[in-house]
Amino acid sequence: MNEFPTYFYLVMIKAICFDFYNTLATYDPPREQIYVKTSSELGVKVEEKALFKSLAAADIFYRNENIRLPVEQRPPEEKKAFYINYITMILSGAEAEINPDTALQIFAKVSSYTWKFKIYEDTLPTLKALKKQGLTTGLISNVVQDMDATYEELGLQPYLSFKVTSAEAGCDKPQPEIFLAALSKARVKAEEAIHVGDQYELDIVGAQGVGMTGVLLDRNNHFPEITNCPRIRSLTEILEYI
Repeated sequence: MNEFPTYFYLVMIKAICFDFYNTLATYDPPREQIYVKTSSELGVKVEEKALFKSLAAADIFYRNENIRLPVEQRPPEEKKAFYINYITMILSGAEAEINPDTALQIFAKVSSYTWKFKIYEDTLPTLKALKKQGLTTGLISNVVQDMDATYEELGLQPYLSFKVTSAEAGCDKPQPEIFLAALSKARVKAEEAIHVGDQYELDIVGAQGVGMTGVLLDRNNHFPEITNCPRIRSLTEILEYI
């Protein structure tokens, strides 16, 4: 793992911000695994690692398009074209070339799954330990829907002093406004805050852009080439540096 920068130890950290998906919680079953399995069944080989970035980008595309005009309200041909673009965007991360029919088959198979969220085993122990140390903890997430019921169900609510979403900030990570809104809610300076997330371009670049320390959570050791930020394998590793 990368060592934390020297200045990290010289500044009193007061707030820890977290991404939600693939950081505090994940889909059950994990979407990356389902896309790998489904694609393989249709003769398309992709690796789970390659889907981490493209899934996040495709989700933003899906959400923004749905806001512009709900997909289910679109004419059949336009709806079909949207699904093809969405799946093609996801698999582009693995540099997989697929035809429109295969994209639609993948979409249909993946859509047949019943999805729910589950938290990681290290999530609540880490949040409880941070709260015990008197630190402010919160969420910075690229979502537009109200997730409070989900956070409550997962047991996260007691540990989230603040939440900032794309809907509230009017922009997505890595735009600075969403991180600045979190700092305002946490009532801390940028150098007094850490942001932990699994997406380098969204979480780390965004946090660093406003002066926060970005910590990459790389649970599966997919990104050893990332060396310009602290990189951890488990949330509990954060406790070693507070």
